[in-house]
Amino acid sequence: MFYRASVRAVAALSSLSVLAGCGLLSDGSSEVDQHISVGTTSSPSTLDPAAAWDGSWELMRNVFQTLVSFPTGSTSPEPDAAEECRFADASSREYRCTLRAGLQFSNGEKIDAEDVKYSIDRIKKIKVKGGPAGLLGSLDRVETKGEDTVVFHLAKSDATFPFILATPAMSIVSPDEYPADSIRDDGEVTGSGPYVLDSYEPGKQAELTRNADYKGFADRRNEAVTIRYFDGSAPMVAALKSKEIDATYRGLTAEEVIGLEDDKSDNNGLQIIESVGADIRFLVFNPQDPAAGKLAVRQAVAQVVNRDALVAKVYRGTAEPLYSMIPKGIAGHATSFFDVYGDADAAEAREILAEEGITEPVEMTFWYTTDRYGSSTAPEFAELKRQLEASGLFRITLKSAPWKSFQEGFTKGEYPVFGRGWFPDFPDPDNFVAPFVGQDSVTGTPYVSEEITEDLLPSSREESDRGAVSKQFKRAQEILVKDVRLLPLWQGKLYVAAGEDIGGGERALDPQTVMQMWELYRKTSW
Repeated sequence: MFYRASVRAVAALSSLSVLAGCGLLSDGSSEVDQHISVGTTSSPSTLDPAAAWDGSWELMRNVFQTLVSFPTGSTSPEPDAAEECRFADASSREYRCTLRAGLQFSNGEKIDAEDVKYSIDRIKKIKVKGGPAGLLGSLDRVETKGEDTVVFHLAKSDATFPFILATPAMSIVSPDEYPADSIRDDGEVTGSGPYVLDSYEPGKQAELTRNADYKGFADRRNEAVTIRYFDGSAPMVAALKSKEIDATYRGLTAEEVIGLEDDKSDNNGLQIIESVGADIRFLVFNPQDPAAGKLAVRQAVAQVVNRDALVAKVYRGTAEPLYSMIPKGIAGHATSFFDVYGDADAAEAREILAEEGITEPVEMTFWYTTDRYGSSTAPEFAELKRQLEASGLFRITLKSAPWKSFQEGFTKGEYPVFGRGWFPDFPDPDNFVAPFVGQDSVTGTPYVSEEITEDLLPSSREESDRGAVSKQFKRAQEILVKDVRLLPLWQGKLYVAAGEDIGGGERALDPQTVMQMWELYRKTSW
């Protein structure tokens, strides 16, 4: 039998389970095997938090610890390695945290305030291109007071700073194991998170076991987790159906989601858990490229791309068109690109190009990654190529690369146009604008917009009520539309596929869309 769950039904189902006393929740004392295996197509590009501003966070959330984090159901950061964190002033410029007592790394070393300072300072010192140093733009300096207190002095007001500290990039690392001025690259992890990384084979699998010395908010409902990394979604789904793995996350194609829902005779008792996603996909234009560097060319692309057709053909209801870098469900969402460009119109695009004296088809190369955003990425770019060439205005060459090579390429500025995905660092409009602008843009392509970086973002960060910043982000999006350096395409939904004996899938995704492995467990009955 096939099961479909939704996050809205979770509370009711949980209550019924408790009332019925049917023993669905295992406390680890039963004889049920609580070793869970999870498959994904998104493998880490690094094991060092100081270099990570991508899907590597998936593993890091489970083996490292941050001062604050997002417990299940929370949209605001709450203490994890910290006992307490708060702004110590009314202007949101001094953020103070007190550590929990008894924290220690997986190598047995005690954790103190100096370790926290070291971990944050090395991010700024190493400053990996396209890395998380860009998140710390408001940080002036870190101070310690005794062994258990850390004070973050901000150069300017920043009400989003607690959200930044909650990202896995800000994980606490051991000074003895992580160099102050370079990235650790020995394939090992020394953290204080819910699990210990017992073994790791790049691109293949990670073995996680419970950290006996962990002190934090995570209530682990399993004993161990194996994460298997797949090159494509087809073998991952096959492994799920054959029960080689218990659950999947990231990488399912629209056809696979629909197939798992519809083909009840061939799903072996699988369930699909769907939730609203804040992950987005967009194109990045390199201003140094002879073609992509021309505003008229970028405007013409924006005028031709048909998001409705793209989503209908490739994603079949598992995504929706996006006309703003800020997705639905996040304060400040708008339809800015639609307001300016309206429906796809090749004739209008031709006029835009003609006004700049461009009368011959524009030749450009579009790049995408093969193993980061799922197997639908290739057909997505094939559809973009079809649309653009059907207009008669473009000749598009498609090229692709595995994520690690792809990341190296775009950070070096080698790609004229390339596709990126964004899984939010935290659920705030700031995080859908700030990472993409400035010299340290996460796209690896500097995008200088002084009005956004020097005026709009700073003024919005003075506002502790994050629902009251729509004015600043409305203006920011107007600038993004005018420049067309970034072209939003679609917003996805999130899917966890799992065996019918696996519980916790509806609780496993935090507001950063990172899977909290400790929520998954094997039911004693179902």
